[in-house]
Amino acid sequence: MASVGQIVQPTPTRDVLSRAQARAALVPDCMVEAQRLANTVIAGWHGRRKRGIGENFWQFRPYVDGESLSRIDWRRSARDDHTYVRDREWEAAHTVWIWADLSPSMMYKSTFGAVSKESRALVLMLALAEILARSGERIGCPGIMEPIAARNAAERLATALMHNPAADGLPDTAMIRGNSDIVLIGDFLDPVADVMDRLGPLARRGLRGHVVEVADPAEELFPYAGRTEFTDPESGMKLTAGRAETLKDDYARAYAARRESLADNLRHLGWSFITHRTDRLASEALVAVHAYLSGLPAMKTEGIGR
Repeated sequence: MASVGQIVQPTPTRDVLSRAQARAALVPDCMVEAQRLANTVIAGWHGRRKRGIGENFWQFRPYVDGESLSRIDWRRSARDDHTYVRDREWEAAHTVWIWADLSPSMMYKSTFGAVSKESRALVLMLALAEILARSGERIGCPGIMEPIAARNAAERLATALMHNPAADGLPDTAMIRGNSDIVLIGDFLDPVADVMDRLGPLARRGLRGHVVEVADPAEELFPYAGRTEFTDPESGMKLTAGRAETLKDDYARAYAARRESLADNLRHLGWSFITHRTDRLASEALVAVHAYLSGLPAMKTEGIGR
């Protein structure tokens, strides 16, 4: 049987940045079609779409007895027989930590995937940084870059990634404080208990987490038959199956159970979980992540795609 997949070379960060910026530019259209959230994306999620302290006008609403008369908008109220109050939109500067797993297992690409898992993770990471930076949010990457609020945050993150070798596993997160968000992008193929041992302390510190599991289609479909040699990209260990197709059902059950267990554990932490396959558009996962960050219902992406 011909080779189904291969380990590819790491993706040049500068090349992927231009692709990430292109993906970010497509998000408003995706939001209009999928969730009618173009205004949210254009304005970023800096505005939280509720009353509060801020500079931007949000809405007119009827005056309620007991409210301060200084809040009444007399010009708007003069148009009809009702008294209206001008509400401003609550705004708050926010820090979002973004991390992508660039370990050897992420270099995998099968003939069914459009790109390697590593390449897709970088696109999502930098595209998200591009969108959030456009909104004035602080962007950081644990172990790579301290949070900054700058229009060129994505470019600066790309540069930082070029000068910092990829580390296996989640880097040191001691510098991350609560009341911020963290987006983790990777394949999360380690045992679920090991993954939760690393993520649990972050949740207990008050971080709002969003996990994006990037999978190659072959990892879900198991399209192997006949004599097949499997190689662990992390350890180099090899497994040879005489008739790989006989393993498919057991593999599918184990793979689905691992994913379901991870999703359940993250849900108990109050974190979001998104699955994304590399044969799908990167903008689909980007829309879902951005919706979660905005506090809006996200489009379900789990399991879609062939």
